[in-house]
Amino acid sequence: MRLSDLKIGGKARIVRLQSGEKSYRQRLMALGLLPGTVLTLARIAPLGDPIQISVRGCALSLRKEEARILQIEEV
Repeated sequence: MRLSDLKIGGKARIVRLQSGEKSYRQRLMALGLLPGTVLTLARIAPLGDPIQISVRGCALSLRKEEARILQIEEV
């Protein structure tokens, strides 16, 4: 499942980070987006980009294209 498939207010657990640009994957992991981490979809911009998520008490905004790296499962 992808982050864009989740409804606003929905919670999900990160299953894995898919292959992509290595430096960007490392940056996501440094922000705390690791497998097993639970996140909440807070908002989606009117045109669908960016997506705001809440992780460990922090709000993060990800571009739709960049959010595709995250493979999640609904909690």
